[in-house]
Amino acid sequence: MKQFYKSLYLQQRFFLVVFSLVGLFVLGYFFENLYETVKLLFYLFLILIVLDTVLLYRNKTGINATRILPEKLSNGDVNIIEIELVNRYKFISSLKIIDELPIQWQIRNFKIEAVLKPGQTRKFNYEVRPTERGEYHFGNLNIYSSTPLGLLARKQVFDSEAMVPNYPSFLQLKKYDFIAFSNKLKLFGLKKIRRIGHTMEFEQIKEYTTGDDVRNLNWKATAKRNELMVNQFQDEKSQPVYCIIDKGRVMKMPFNHLSLLDYAINATLVMSNIALKKQDKAGMFTFSRKVEDRVIAQRRSSQMNLILETLYNVTTDFSESDFSRLYIDIKRSVKQRSLMLLFTNFETLDSLHRQLAYLQAINKTHLLVVIFFENTELKEFATKSAASTEEIFEKTIAEKFLYEKKLIVNELHKYGIHTILTAPEDLTVNTINKYLEIKARGLI
Repeated sequence: MKQFYKSLYLQQRFFLVVFSLVGLFVLGYFFENLYETVKLLFYLFLILIVLDTVLLYRNKTGINATRILPEKLSNGDVNIIEIELVNRYKFISSLKIIDELPIQWQIRNFKIEAVLKPGQTRKFNYEVRPTERGEYHFGNLNIYSSTPLGLLARKQVFDSEAMVPNYPSFLQLKKYDFIAFSNKLKLFGLKKIRRIGHTMEFEQIKEYTTGDDVRNLNWKATAKRNELMVNQFQDEKSQPVYCIIDKGRVMKMPFNHLSLLDYAINATLVMSNIALKKQDKAGMFTFSRKVEDRVIAQRRSSQMNLILETLYNVTTDFSESDFSRLYIDIKRSVKQRSLMLLFTNFETLDSLHRQLAYLQAINKTHLLVVIFFENTELKEFATKSAASTEEIFEKTIAEKFLYEKKLIVNELHKYGIHTILTAPEDLTVNTINKYLEIKARGLI
């Protein structure tokens, strides 16, 4: 009986009827000829309540509901959650679906309204966009069903306490895995770059096409075929490619609700997959006060799963990053010349100059690419027209910071360090482009 009362809820229509009856009773008090009519309506109302209750609880099953969750969520992407409903009643049922979403989303007004015919099965989808890695706990799936009378509602609870882990963006990984090896690269901002350098590993003799290195002309084959022929060489393979993630406090700045650290983590996952597909060795590590989360660059079937699990557990300690420890660790542990993709952030020239000596030292033995971020909010603010003296000053300061970012790029180029200055949302595409360019030019 206690459970029955807990599951029974009064609908808005119930209160409208009650208020109407109260009003009629008041009128009946003053007009005796209305009293009997009001009394009759009251008894009719009681009969309807009993009928509504019987209809709702006669069928023990009522509504069947299932929340269909993915095995894991993809961080920073739109994920689909599905709810399947089956109407076991013999009448058309009006439903309210209230799903208790994880606390990270802070959504307290989630509701879906629907109408199901007798015996009908229907699926409802809703979109969520997680922006923090970790565990997401779903609460109860609450279904409120009512009859065509609409006086009462029956509450049923399904799928309580479901947990889904939120991993780095594997949806982005799948997307770029497809487009990087298709003919649609340019549609997504990826550039196919003709190889400039080559290794000494001979592959074949082919007809000359515009852009081929004329130094590779094969004169004997040209004489035999009476057309220009060139020697083609294979790309160098199995080169170590390391993604290095700065997880200090400078990477906690959020853009579009996602931190720079998570943008770097998502790009690392995609970049590692591309490197493995290109027959290179993929590895990674993170650093702040010390180097952590190390995955040695290898090319094996389990490498991507190892990188994914390692990235899932990366957290920041909000400390100042120690580039000297990074340099010492790389010198001690990475003996083979490697491509180092360093995800960090510099806001001023002074912050760069404090670390420049260590970046130069790393670049002497490895090919270093420093990847840091544009402040897109400042850029948007700087493009707006100023309407007051105060806004002119603010706009000037914003432009100064943007200009300083360009000075940082020039400073790194001056010392022969490759650089990517990118908007956070373009990080993955620009990183892949740089990798393809380096491979095409044979720089490593």
